[in-house]
Amino acid sequence: MRVAGIDPGTRSFDVVVLEDGRVVSEYSFDTLTIARSPERLIDLVKSIDVDVIVAPSGYGVPVTWGRDVVDARRFALELLLLSKPSDMGFDDLGVNVYKALAEIVVELLRELPDRTLFIPSVILLPTVPWFRKVNKIDMGTADKLASTVLAVHQYSLRESLDYGSINLVVVETGYGYTGVVSVKEGIVVDGIGGTSACIGPLTAGALDLEVVAGVGRWGRWSILRGGLVDMVGVIDIHELVAAIRDGDEKARVAFEAYVECIAKDVSRALVSTPKAEVVVVTGRNARIPELREAIRERVDLEVVTVEGLPGAGKAKESAQGYAMIGDGIAGGFFRDIVDHMRIEGACGTVADYIVHPEALGLRDRIRDLYRRLVVKPRFCNNL
Repeated sequence: MRVAGIDPGTRSFDVVVLEDGRVVSEYSFDTLTIARSPERLIDLVKSIDVDVIVAPSGYGVPVTWGRDVVDARRFALELLLLSKPSDMGFDDLGVNVYKALAEIVVELLRELPDRTLFIPSVILLPTVPWFRKVNKIDMGTADKLASTVLAVHQYSLRESLDYGSINLVVVETGYGYTGVVSVKEGIVVDGIGGTSACIGPLTAGALDLEVVAGVGRWGRWSILRGGLVDMVGVIDIHELVAAIRDGDEKARVAFEAYVECIAKDVSRALVSTPKAEVVVVTGRNARIPELREAIRERVDLEVVTVEGLPGAGKAKESAQGYAMIGDGIAGGFFRDIVDHMRIEGACGTVADYIVHPEALGLRDRIRDLYRRLVVKPRFCNNL
């Protein structure tokens, strides 16, 4: 069995092909290139002859095969991205990843629906208790779940532990967002998504509702504003660290804001997995020693990175995790971890847990979309 996983990143789209638990090929495309020419990635996927393609899944859906999607474009834009066609009329770094994801999904559903698979995000998992989901949508998008699957698998190998003995916190440090996921006894039990987590390179993260109320009206892409790039004009954490080495005081303050906020989110995550002894840092910035050391100093836990699957080189952790999940769902090498983490038990929509009176219309609209766009939708029995 050959499985391809496609990770939609703010800076790059990565493709990983797995066979028998090994990475046999990997590719990377600039996100803007894919937004403008999605056929380049589609042609690649068709040429490498895979049995399953785990597609970019955005905010996530319960495990869904492409053949069960009714309207590809609406599914991509309105369900996976919680957006509208009119939102896509901007040429912006953050918006480009949404455009690229939508175009890739539409093309995959047109060309290869029987082999295309969509996966859940953290909030959809049955292992995350209802009470932790209240008034949330993003507790970690599908790519954050994918990175977590890889982190659990790798840590089990490193420490010679069965999955049920693993307690850790995953910090995904992306080019645009930061997310934190709690793992208890090898399953995901909580998550802090990018727009409710700490400040990121692009996003402001969690905002004081007094700020929200004071502004009054926000646009769809306000989620891509207010981050480090607006603070000091730098989006790349490698460049930020280099500026600190050169004595840039503004860069130092921005880095402190970034790192301390990550540490606070890790502390929040530890409430849900109090026996965790390690923080696993993944994503584009995970290899920066200054970042790892700064996190370690503040959380007083071991901080490690992920080596990657056998054969992996340049592909991001989330792309590897996407492929692992698809492989497991199809009954392949990673079946055990997918079963243990109960990924196929995901149900409902990301908006199911909204209780704020002014947001109930959003909840109902997303539920209705899921009902109409997917054949035999999997709603949760406890709602």
